[in-house]
Amino acid sequence: MPVGFLLEMLSGQSLPLGTIYCIGRNYADHAREMNAELPSEPVVFLKPPTSAISDGGTIRIPPNETNAHHEVELVAVIGAELHNASLDDAHRAIAGYAVGIDVTLRDRQTHAKKHGLPWALAKGFATSAPISRMVPAEAIPAIGDVEFGLEVNGTVRQRATPRRMIWSVEELIVFLSRWFILVPGDVVFTGTPEGVGPLAEGDRVRAWLGDAVELRLDVAVAV
Repeated sequence: MPVGFLLEMLSGQSLPLGTIYCIGRNYADHAREMNAELPSEPVVFLKPPTSAISDGGTIRIPPNETNAHHEVELVAVIGAELHNASLDDAHRAIAGYAVGIDVTLRDRQTHAKKHGLPWALAKGFATSAPISRMVPAEAIPAIGDVEFGLEVNGTVRQRATPRRMIWSVEELIVFLSRWFILVPGDVVFTGTPEGVGPLAEGDRVRAWLGDAVELRLDVAVAV
C-alpha cells in the first residue's frame, strides 16, 4: 500500500495525516461575501486525507470544472486524543499550526447548497487540501496575532489574523470533540477570511503563516 500523507514538521519529524476537519463561515466578512447567514454553531465538513498535497505540489482542477476557488486557512494539528474536551484540554492538544487552502469547486457547492446535497465533490476532490509544513505550537504562543494570507500570481487576495474568527481554535476543537474522537494527526481547517476568488490553469499560488512557513503551488487541469 502507498504511504499516506505525512505532516512535515519544521524539526524534520513527521506525523501521519488523519481526518481533515473543516469549518465553514468562521469569519463574518467571508459569510457576508458569500451572502450567507452567520451560523449559530460551527459548520463542519470533512475532506479525505487523500485530498492533501504539500508545498511544491499542483492543484489539479477536475476536467470541465471552470470555477475553482481558493480559501486560505489557519490549520491546527492535533497531537493528543480528545473526546468531550475542555478548553484547557484543547489548548494542550494542539501540536502545531500550518497554513492550508480549502480549494472549492464553487459551482458544484452552490448546486449542492441549493438542493440540500452534501459538499463532498465540491470540497473533497484530489488535491483540494494543500497543507504546509507544521510549526510547533510552542513556537507561536499568540497565534491570534499571526497574519496568514494568500496571493495568486504575486497579487495578494486574502490576508487576516485568527483573532477575527467567530470561534477560536480551542473552541472549534472543543466543539469537534463533542461529536468525534480526535486523534494525533487529525487537522482542523479553521475557516477562511474574505477575499476568496478563482484559480485557473497556469496560476502560481503562495500562502503563508507569519514568517514561519509558506506554501507554493501551481494550478493545472487534471487529465
